[in-house]
Amino acid sequence: MQTCSNCHAQSPDSAHNCINCQADLDETSETAVALRKFQDNSRVRYVRLVVSDKCCPACREMEGAYPKDQVPHLPVEGCSHANGCRCFYQPFLTEIFP
Repeated sequence: MQTCSNCHAQSPDSAHNCINCQADLDETSETAVALRKFQDNSRVRYVRLVVSDKCCPACREMEGAYPKDQVPHLPVEGCSHANGCRCFYQPFLTEIFP
């Protein structure tokens, strides 16, 4: 499931627009917003795609750290988990303290 950052409605992984407000989920899903924040942060060097313990094979294959300009889009294409893609992004920082 994708969650719209505008209205917080949940839409299926296959949806391109929010089922409630029709926002473009490629831009407004919570995962897309988080990724943009990581990409805009100069302290973030890599972005890790984190998968759950019981993820599908497609998600397991995508698990790992990526340069922040090469991170795969979520939800993972081909995800076959019954509850939809549950992957998320996690930043790798170049420095922890300012």
